[in-house]
Amino acid sequence: TAAPTTRWLPVTGMVICLLLCGCVVDLVLAQIRYSIPEELEHGAFVGNIAEDLGLDVAKLSARRFRIVSGAKRQYLEVNLENGILFVNEKIDREELCDRSPNCFLHLQVVIENPLELYRVEVEILDVNDNSPSFPWSEFNLDITESAAPGSCFPLESAQDQDVGTNSLRSYQLSANAHFILNIQTRNDGSKFAELVLDTPLDREQQKKHEMVLTAFDGGSPERSGTALITITVLDANDNVPVFDRSVYRASLVENAPRGTLVLKLNASDLDEGSNGEVTYAFSGHAPLKVRELFSVDPYTGEIRVKGVVDYEKASVYELYVQAKDRGQSAVAVHSKVLVDILDVNDNAPEVILTSVSTPVQEDAPPGTVIAVISVMDRDSGENGNVDCQIPNNVPFQLHSSFKNYYTLVTSEFLDREAVSEYNITLTARDLGSPSLSTRKTILVQVSDINDNPPRFSQPSYTVYVTENNAPGASICSVTAFDPDSNQNAYLSYSILEGQIQGMPVSTYVSINSDNGNIYALRSFDYEQLRNFQILVQAQDAGFPPLASNVTVNVFVLDQNDNAPVIISPLPKNGTLATEVVPRSVDAGYLVTKITALDADAGQNSRLSYQLLQATDPGLFSVALYTGEIRTIRRLVEKDAIRQRLVILVKDNGQPPLSSTVSIVLTVVDSVPESLSDFGDLTLSPQPPSNLALYLIVSLSTISLIFLVAIIVLAFKKSNLNLQISSAAKVPTNCMEANGNSSLSQSYCYKVCLTPESAKSDFMFIKPCTPSSTPRNNEAKSADNSWNLKQPNTDWTLTKNQNSSIKRYKTIS
Repeated sequence: TAAPTTRWLPVTGMVICLLLCGCVVDLVLAQIRYSIPEELEHGAFVGNIAEDLGLDVAKLSARRFRIVSGAKRQYLEVNLENGILFVNEKIDREELCDRSPNCFLHLQVVIENPLELYRVEVEILDVNDNSPSFPWSEFNLDITESAAPGSCFPLESAQDQDVGTNSLRSYQLSANAHFILNIQTRNDGSKFAELVLDTPLDREQQKKHEMVLTAFDGGSPERSGTALITITVLDANDNVPVFDRSVYRASLVENAPRGTLVLKLNASDLDEGSNGEVTYAFSGHAPLKVRELFSVDPYTGEIRVKGVVDYEKASVYELYVQAKDRGQSAVAVHSKVLVDILDVNDNAPEVILTSVSTPVQEDAPPGTVIAVISVMDRDSGENGNVDCQIPNNVPFQLHSSFKNYYTLVTSEFLDREAVSEYNITLTARDLGSPSLSTRKTILVQVSDINDNPPRFSQPSYTVYVTENNAPGASICSVTAFDPDSNQNAYLSYSILEGQIQGMPVSTYVSINSDNGNIYALRSFDYEQLRNFQILVQAQDAGFPPLASNVTVNVFVLDQNDNAPVIISPLPKNGTLATEVVPRSVDAGYLVTKITALDADAGQNSRLSYQLLQATDPGLFSVALYTGEIRTIRRLVEKDAIRQRLVILVKDNGQPPLSSTVSIVLTVVDSVPESLSDFGDLTLSPQPPSNLALYLIVSLSTISLIFLVAIIVLAFKKSNLNLQISSAAKVPTNCMEANGNSSLSQSYCYKVCLTPESAKSDFMFIKPCTPSSTPRNNEAKSADNSWNLKQPNTDWTLTKNQNSSIKRYKTIS
């Protein structure tokens, strides 16, 4: 192979254009040429293109080194491991370029990062692989014996597909006594032979002559082809036809319809009759291609179009015609017709995508090469000049690197989420009149990068869950979406670490990582937990992964699952709660108050009170919402001393829940005011008794004991601590505080007497239990008995209770 020739092209205008367009393109343009012979086998060495271009062989693959060609076959390839350009497929020059004197393969080398473009021309040299050949292996000529020496008779031309020195070079005629060869050259450089009569013919001596015509090419080794020429000598015909012109010339527009008249031949013969009738035909050495495109009318001499005349195949045609009369021993005369073909804009531009890099990443910088495009127009002149354009509303631009070569590059950053693919219409338009154009659609797909974090459908979620929910049930679902695609859009959900009431959030809820469904792991209790927050994260599977968080607020809704709880009055030791009611109270007197609580909320905790049962329904009433028990009327003698009430406490839930409390009210004629002030204290659990009877007995006993004490003191003059026996003492009553007091224990009271004073003290000593005996409350000594013991500080009295105690306290 010949050494490569490198030619650097001016790029100033291109660089300025690129800067104005704002494209980041490091563009290098160069041209290199190789020459190789045709018919090389696969793998034959063409050149070390990497070395010739000064490229690093190790980076060819990384920089996506590739060659593109406008040919239909990939005749050449590059080994990316060593940078050698080699023959990929055997090249037949005659098939590739026909009989063109120059034959080139035009390649474009594209290298990225940075972008470099090189134009490579590979000249295909002809080898002498074709021998000259004649259309027929035998020619027959009729020549009259009267033909004068020097008469010329055109012969069929030999054809050689090779070009240059390997094409047809000369002809040679075998030895004979009458003829010699005259070799002529056409305008296109091809050669043809004429048979020239050198000595007169004599029919009587020899009627037929045979000789061999040999055609030689100029190749090495030389190749040849032969044809047999048979000449028949005819009797004399005095006059021969004469053309009115030695050379005819006409112009014809390409693609002229079949039958179009090119010109009309005119030859005349001075003879008469059949000897003067002229017929026309192509000469023997008229090329076969000419015979296929044109026809000659034998009688009129009109030359008409027979085939498709294409300027791109030949711009001029040489037609060799002959005329001869119809007499015996007719001799043909010859003339040449030159037909100039006029070019019309009949070929639309051809667009060839020599390289398309798709898909392209959405973060590809402006100037990234998407496609290398070559265009061609088979017309000539302005008809063959082509201009390419793409729409202005796409983020791409066309740059022209070489004539009829373009690169499609990005002009700005792409966004796959906005446009995932582009259908770019490339319009190639020639400058002919009228102009012809070709449109080619280039599909550019944009590949995704992980540039979008997941986005939840809501900025936050609020979930309402009814308490007592079933563990494992779904309470809500969160949804996120990622505008990226494929793996970058695959989302997984998780709950971030946190605590709820000191426990890990993972013990309360869980989430399905695939669909975002959130499940309760336990049954929630509104009374224990009313609301909590969890933080859910959605993360894609891109690299690196992106994530977003969202807050889920969970509110536990109350369910009517708690019945009202009675706080006061409460039964003691299995007995009913009791209260004392003076018989003298008026209507509306507050006897006691039922206090209850409901652990639920809202309507579920709204309580109402109702008198369910009563000994005398017309005697007491219960306030609907406060639970206060009041007298409806004054008590009369006929009213029972013991009144039993059953109070229903009901909430407002659906369905409502309720509780009941029973209370026994004891009607007494009169009680110390202090006792009435302690109406809110629950009585000590004693068997039901007649209070009036107890009071009478107690008073009688006290009077008797007082009298005995005076007598004993008078005689013994000593202090006497008289203890009231259990059979004769004042009943000790124990009661429990209701909701209006903070009393939470049962308290006992007793009567103590001194010999020095007739005054009595009600002393609140200390809490007593049901197991306490009267002996436990006995005074230890007379001195100690005179001291007033203070109330237990574990409980407090209301203002009314304190005033009552002061009024009924007897000071010794």
